[in-house]
Amino acid sequence: MRDELLTPKQVHAEYGFSPQTLANWRWCGQGPEYIKQTPGRGGRIKYRRSSLEAWLEAQTVKTGGAAA
Repeated sequence: MRDELLTPKQVHAEYGFSPQTLANWRWCGQGPEYIKQTPGRGGRIKYRRSSLEAWLEAQTVKTGGAAA
């Protein structure tokens, strides 16, 4: 099964992160991994669903453990 590629608008619809938030994260070097399909400032961006899921998992805070 192929890993689905999502546009920033699709990410927004499914995960709630606005395209502008995603752009800010890319600019800051944060957020989920992405693919730039065309060069230049206006290049097309796609996100692998598996990258989004892995990034979300890494951001998940587990509660109930010992205090830091």
